[in-house]
Amino acid sequence: MITTLYVAATATSFSSGTAKMHTVLILLSSLATCWSVPRRCSPEEAAMGRCRTPAENRPQCMEMVLGYCQDVPYSHTTFPNIVGHRSRQDLEMGAEYLLLSVIHGLLNGECSPDIRLLGCSVLAPRCQDNKLMKPCRSSCEMVKKSCIHAFEAIQMAWPYFLDCDRFFVGEEEGCYDPLSELREKQEVAFANISDSGFFTIIQFTYHTNSQMFSILKKTASKCSDISQTYSIGRSVEGKDLLAIEFSNNPGQHDLLEPEIKLIGNMHGNEVLGRQLLIYLAQYLCSEYLLGNERIQTIINTTRIHILPSMNPDGYEIAASEVADRNDPENINQEGHEYNGWTSGRANAQNLDLNRNFPDLTSIFYNRRRFRHFRSHHIPVPESYWLNKVVAPETYAVMKWIRSYPFVISASLHGGELVISYPFDFSRHPQEERMYSPTPDEQIFRQLARTYADAHATMSNNDTDRCGASFANKGGITNGAQWYSFAGGMSDFNYLHSNCYEITVELGCDKFPSEEELYPEWLRNKEALLSFMEFVHRGIKGIVKDEHGNGIKGATISVRGMRHDITTAVDGDYWRLLNPGVHIVTAAASGYSKVSKRIHLPRTVQVGRVDFVLKKVPREPSLDYFNIPELDNYDRFDPFNQFEQSSPRVQGENGEERTEKPWWWAYFSQLGVSAPTWLLRNY
Repeated sequence: MITTLYVAATATSFSSGTAKMHTVLILLSSLATCWSVPRRCSPEEAAMGRCRTPAENRPQCMEMVLGYCQDVPYSHTTFPNIVGHRSRQDLEMGAEYLLLSVIHGLLNGECSPDIRLLGCSVLAPRCQDNKLMKPCRSSCEMVKKSCIHAFEAIQMAWPYFLDCDRFFVGEEEGCYDPLSELREKQEVAFANISDSGFFTIIQFTYHTNSQMFSILKKTASKCSDISQTYSIGRSVEGKDLLAIEFSNNPGQHDLLEPEIKLIGNMHGNEVLGRQLLIYLAQYLCSEYLLGNERIQTIINTTRIHILPSMNPDGYEIAASEVADRNDPENINQEGHEYNGWTSGRANAQNLDLNRNFPDLTSIFYNRRRFRHFRSHHIPVPESYWLNKVVAPETYAVMKWIRSYPFVISASLHGGELVISYPFDFSRHPQEERMYSPTPDEQIFRQLARTYADAHATMSNNDTDRCGASFANKGGITNGAQWYSFAGGMSDFNYLHSNCYEITVELGCDKFPSEEELYPEWLRNKEALLSFMEFVHRGIKGIVKDEHGNGIKGATISVRGMRHDITTAVDGDYWRLLNPGVHIVTAAASGYSKVSKRIHLPRTVQVGRVDFVLKKVPREPSLDYFNIPELDNYDRFDPFNQFEQSSPRVQGENGEERTEKPWWWAYFSQLGVSAPTWLLRNY
């Protein structure tokens, strides 16, 4: 039996780093004193067995009295311990024990109490019959595999005393499992909530940035065969723009496998999309492992990229305001119905990211009179780099779009209940509400309909609902007909790449209460899955030369549609098309054109159409090359504003040494030996 279990929590924590630091410092100060600390063995001496005096070679078991190790599955320990602390006082004054005392707070409860119990097994090892017992290496390796992501999320190195090879032993050496009782309790708890089989647990609460990073990395670790995380860049304040990928071959583009992306939290105060994408990542991982055939088919045939938060800096501002308004001492509290239309919307530079992309739509409108003007892969004009403050988040997403052959995309927003599709900028600059279709109007309408129709309420005609003005339109609208703006991300996707992006407005409340998160997941889950499946429509194929080599950058054009797409590195392409008869042409510089008449029946979602092009001399079109700025698509960031590297501080071995992370003050202010072993690349 397979059970899907959803756990919805009601408590929310929006603790800031400052508040956490204050709490932990108080705790550490109560543990630290001013007396001098006797010399103890170094980790190197401990590992080589040089720590004990002849008298100490006979361990004496003593009762376990360490406060943070009271729940270990044994009652007696001994000193010196495995890493060389000679006494209880020596241990309690060490940074290792201080770390165990605060690890729950540092990792936001992740991997707790596993890490603490594992650490206790080394710092206060089991003693039986006056013999020191070492913990099992397999227990250490299991915890490290599932928890290393939590340390990476806060830029902390894996603690040296949890080195699985140095301080843990194999079963053949008579080890014990320090997590045995914990596992037994977990099995009993799981048995109580599921009578048998496997289950998926998703906690429907809000997540801080560090919790989000941890969940994404934990998910990728759990499903390492089909998933990985990667960063597309950093925010203004240096936070990772962390994405998670799902594919049957993560990290690689498979020939003819389409790629899609989902983006949330572009506006920091529009948070529902961020949470839905976190839940979606967990759902895809767990359901794939559970054998859900639909999810397995999606992941095995599609490469999915999920960026839950494009604006983590703005999210922190919005989340802190919600926390303030939930404070019972705040007489003006409004709970989650706060003034979310402005607070946290922009990034840390106060830039609206959905107005910060190059305005390629104006170029499209101004140059339609040229006979051979292309409406695809329009280059970024140099004036954009000269005259606009480009946010690092915008730059990162533009590079991301240019780096992967995305076919479709959805950007999740809040404030209305509707699907908006390009163009977002009006074809008449003075008209703020003018229907402004792209050459792919019918494709965009079908893409928008797919999400809206699968959503629980978006396409109904209830005029009392949120987004009532769109009820008679089935929950979809042309962006410029709703309201016009330039510099949007969806228009940029369409005009600069092969990607068709829609904007999903998830509801009127930009920051709904936690009680609404689970119902919103139920409303949107099927829509998200249906949207991902939509990518397998139209035609796909490979453009090759006479020798069977794929041709990169060949254009695929459809008669009657003035918008071409181009082939990827290996010559493969994906062209969204509605059912019907189409004339499709493949062309590339230096090759002959080849056209094919295809019939795409309604019963076939995607058809295979390959092309073989012959090498021939080809004269360039004068009309095309007389249009300025259209022959420099690869000229991106021409003034090297973002690629310039700042001076790096080098460590002892020449590796990059980074600025110390926020948690360093927990230890540096206590007078103990600074635990530089917690710093990565130090």
